[in-house]
Amino acid sequence: MPAPIIAAVDGSASALDAVRHAARDARQHNLPLRLLHAYPPPPPRLPAALDPDDAWVAAMTERGDRILAEAAAVARATGVEPVLDQRMGPPSTVLAAASEDAYEIVLGSRGLGGFRGLIAGSLALSMAAHAHCPVVVVRGSAPEDGPVVVGVDGSPVSEAALAFAYEQAARRGVALRAVHAWQDTAYTGGYVAIPILVDWDAVVQDETALLAERLAGWAEKYPEVRVERFVVRSQAARALLDLAEGAQLVVVGSRGHSPLVGVGFGTTAQAVLHHAECPVAVVRP
Repeated sequence: MPAPIIAAVDGSASALDAVRHAARDARQHNLPLRLLHAYPPPPPRLPAALDPDDAWVAAMTERGDRILAEAAAVARATGVEPVLDQRMGPPSTVLAAASEDAYEIVLGSRGLGGFRGLIAGSLALSMAAHAHCPVVVVRGSAPEDGPVVVGVDGSPVSEAALAFAYEQAARRGVALRAVHAWQDTAYTGGYVAIPILVDWDAVVQDETALLAERLAGWAEKYPEVRVERFVVRSQAARALLDLAEGAQLVVVGSRGHSPLVGVGFGTTAQAVLHHAECPVAVVRP
């Protein structure tokens, strides 16, 4: 069986947006769509008289069936017949395990338990940091003719993001905006400004050549994808957010050149997740 696209559902409107996005991807990639609902195990202090193992599971399963039925109807409206999957366990644990065999995990930006002031909920952030496959966080809808935007910094993680972004652009038949951002600061033991006496034209040429080098192989593999190149003197997150206007998807690597190897994902991915107004895909190596 091919790796499925998994949409996480919890009964929220945001999750239904994720189902629509996942169904569209499943149709374009000719992949199966799985709708996954996870419910928590019985609370440890539940009175024994309530027969927690049976009563809790029965109640949660019944509720989950209703949630999955609603999500399935949304998927079928797009012409995709989903597989329904319901499991007991913390959602982050269940989804992380399911991600080992998935093409991608798609989830809403905030579920039922999210605070209204937060754009990206805790589950979205957790999956972006720990999933074994690309994670797409969906916020509302995006124009179907908009480009795919990808951040390129030359790191191995950005190569994985480039591979995902090119495939998405090719499948969707849209342009790819490749964004390489650099800034005139260095972080070596502290915040140190690069001296004013710098040949900035030469720097721009070097950065432009770096982007061209990173795109060369992918352009040969996907000659049908029209690529728009942007070399920007700015912070990466700001550049991506500025160029994401009108996009249907932004793709970022989970980490760039950060030396903090143990960190789940970097500041650029976090900033884009919190502030982008279109779906964001976080790709791990």
